[in-house]
Amino acid sequence: MAKVPAFEDRVNACLGQISPAEQRVARYFQDNREEVLIASASALAKQVGTSDATVVRAAKSLGFTGMEELRRTLAIELRRDTSPAGRLARTLSEVSGDPLSALNVTLDIHQKSLDDLRQNITPSLFQSSVRAIVDARRIFIFGIGPSSAIAEYFSIQLSRFGIDALSLTQTGLLLADGVQKFREGDLLAVFAYGRVYPELTVLLNQAEQCSMKKMLFSDTLGPTLRNRVDLVLPVARGRSDMLSMHTATLALIEGLLVGVATERPKETIANLESLNKLRTELAGKTMNLPAL
Repeated sequence: MAKVPAFEDRVNACLGQISPAEQRVARYFQDNREEVLIASASALAKQVGTSDATVVRAAKSLGFTGMEELRRTLAIELRRDTSPAGRLARTLSEVSGDPLSALNVTLDIHQKSLDDLRQNITPSLFQSSVRAIVDARRIFIFGIGPSSAIAEYFSIQLSRFGIDALSLTQTGLLLADGVQKFREGDLLAVFAYGRVYPELTVLLNQAEQCSMKKMLFSDTLGPTLRNRVDLVLPVARGRSDMLSMHTATLALIEGLLVGVATERPKETIANLESLNKLRTELAGKTMNLPAL
């Protein structure tokens, strides 16, 4: 089987043979691989200062069938080349042992992730995601590793709004207890990055059998799983070659929470008031603690 050329090799081999406009796009692809993974053709065109059609033509001139194949290739290469230790080493090399530099570099990465989030989560995608949450019978939220804390946080906050939400943070055989509860009308929200591991495959298979809606939060798996989920929310975890950072993911979650509250304000306020009433009874004194 012939070896598939690396992305960098494809770009270098084609640069002298494509139009100047396509060259600008190809160089942007090289320098902004994480953004290419999650941004639409129109968002990329805006960044480069060209048209959607030119972005797509550039992808085809590099030997891809279109943007989806280009993204899949980038995702595979990024997953292969970025071990946790390697990402941390690259992070440390950028800050050069200087604590102040560490803060500034981190804030710059967070700001870039938030700027990308504003570009990539379109109004229609955001509204569809809020609607899917509000309309769901129950919500199962899956995340393992560091994402387990994010899944748990999202589940707790939705539950405080009066929405039946459960987190799925187990791996292996323990996950089966949660998956067997899936029913038609439920929503599966997945935080997944890097690769399609067995737990994720089982979750999607079972959700499909139950005719559940599926929502994916990811920086790399959108191209791979787009045909298996109803909604892909592209959200970067900082730079793929550096330590994973979750500011943009939390910002998106909290945006969705506010969106859900906006859709059902009376129910949300009533549930938060009930929560504080229970807190008061438990504490034996007035407890008006923040619910969020």
